[in-house]
Amino acid sequence: MPETFKLGAGSVEVGDDGSVVAVSHPGRGQSMLLQDNAWHDSARYWGKGFVITSRGSHRFDAPAFTRWRQTGIDLLYRFGELELRVGRRFGEQWIETYELRNTGASPVEVGSLAISTPWRDLYSSSRESLRESVHAHVWTGGADAWVWTVPMDGSGPGLGLRLLEGELWSYSIESRDSATSSNSRGHIYLHVTDHARAPHMLGGQSPLTLAPGASYRWTWQLEWFDSLADFRASRQPLVDAPVLAAEVGQSLELQLADGVAGPSVVSSTTPGVQYVEVTDGHRRSRVGVLFHEPLREIVERRVRFVLDHQRPVELSDSRRFSFVPYDARSGLRVLPGGWRDWSDARERIGTALLLQQARDRRWGDRAELDEALSGYQQFVLEHLVSADGTVADDSVHEGHVRLYNFPWFARFLLGQGDNAGAIRILDRYYELGGEHFLAFDLGPLLRELAATADAETAARLRGHLARHAGAFLEYGDDLPPHEVNYEQSMVAPLLELLLAAYQEAPGTIDPSELTRRLPWLTAFAADQPDVRLRHVPIRHWDGYWFGLLRLWGDVFPHYWSVLSAAVYLSWPDELGPTEGLRAAGQAILRANLANFHADGTATCAFVYPSAINNLPAHIADPLANDQDWALVYALRF
Repeated sequence: MPETFKLGAGSVEVGDDGSVVAVSHPGRGQSMLLQDNAWHDSARYWGKGFVITSRGSHRFDAPAFTRWRQTGIDLLYRFGELELRVGRRFGEQWIETYELRNTGASPVEVGSLAISTPWRDLYSSSRESLRESVHAHVWTGGADAWVWTVPMDGSGPGLGLRLLEGELWSYSIESRDSATSSNSRGHIYLHVTDHARAPHMLGGQSPLTLAPGASYRWTWQLEWFDSLADFRASRQPLVDAPVLAAEVGQSLELQLADGVAGPSVVSSTTPGVQYVEVTDGHRRSRVGVLFHEPLREIVERRVRFVLDHQRPVELSDSRRFSFVPYDARSGLRVLPGGWRDWSDARERIGTALLLQQARDRRWGDRAELDEALSGYQQFVLEHLVSADGTVADDSVHEGHVRLYNFPWFARFLLGQGDNAGAIRILDRYYELGGEHFLAFDLGPLLRELAATADAETAARLRGHLARHAGAFLEYGDDLPPHEVNYEQSMVAPLLELLLAAYQEAPGTIDPSELTRRLPWLTAFAADQPDVRLRHVPIRHWDGYWFGLLRLWGDVFPHYWSVLSAAVYLSWPDELGPTEGLRAAGQAILRANLANFHADGTATCAFVYPSAINNLPAHIADPLANDQDWALVYALRF
């Protein structure tokens, strides 16, 4: 039977083998850790893990020695010529100390050293997610490493883990496959190092070398906090930065603790993400910053590239004007086969919308853009949008209807001056039950079209908006599942829809309906000192669905993070303080510029963890696919 220990107002359950099996707070009632299921069992309980060394690789599970104490437990694991001592102590805080020792006669190089922290970060349904699951926000940038685990509804308390001793330089993900699919984040492992699989992570990480008799020790502390701000106030990092992105040639200020050696100002003439290291003489920490070219240069280079390389010009009909994915490794456009996330439609319309944005700003060659967009419009009308406004999934699967597609193609036709076509698509969307679905950009699009339509049409469009908002107010926290059971790209469109209805007819939407749902969205992100992570919502499947490498796992930043930015940057002042939201929105838009390269290529997914299911990661997928939406929103806002 598990032993139960006090953790502040909550409790921790420790199993017979000394691993942690549950962590609960009475305000929630549900453990913040995964419970046993088809893919989570005792082999991945908290505190178990693995090492990869020059003298062999091992997983550790059953301890060789166990000593129970009144306030915790001591454990000893032996594997090869190494032993790992673990001490767990509970009370107002939960403190764990790990010490890895080389008991052999020769040096051992440790290339990876990982501890399982199986947070309940999964989407079973929106209601269950909001009431029972947590978001785990991870930062492994050295001595300042931390994890903030918060209920998905954004309410407190959350559980903060911060490093007291030693350094953490990576985190990896296991248990991501077709069984767990997009509705589970998998098992999160925290690493002292993962040099064996991702030596390049966060600017480079070293192996750990232990001489005979030598050891390495690290300690972390966990404690309940009412909010991320309270957890932040409990930490004293070696380094932080208020702003993490700037144009090339500009400067960013770093905030250094007393006695820390490192730059207080950084700048670069070379675009890209850079990691800046500081030290207090004993421990090291890093921050991740981005220097990017001016937005116009990024957009014009990207537009030039897609016109030259991402249209299937080998085709004989109007499909040659479409936009398709491009493999930067081979230089080939990718044929979709039956894989619809590589098709000539769906999210790829973001590239056409980018061309419209460039044209409307008189960026690039106007005549060439007009010709390209006219050809794309021909493709859309001949292969995708039928006379009644139905939008096909792509030029091959014309009978399949995917509601996400409708407002995107309505937005394109509106940009081409075809308001009637755009309205026809939106009317059809609602005929097909769209008021029970959270497609993107609907609220702003309905308001924009209604503002210039005749009285009858305007009333119909405003009726769509009101009924749609009303339907989702009735759903409460029990949202219908979409392509994922629950995700940031359901909550952001929900708030966007409700904001539009509120702004169109303020008296019809109680402001509290908006403000109580906002924490659902902000809970998807935290404030790690890495431009790829700060304020960027968690999303962990599109490396598989949209990428060439087919890697599951955390994608940071994913371009649909801009949906959160759209909400933050549109949030009315009368609904509460907006300064923090505005800063978060701008940070998200800038972070996404990291996915666009100097040669005009781009990546659809930067898979952030050091490894996924033991496959090396922290890598930009070579496929340019649907990421151009990030530039569309950067220009829109």
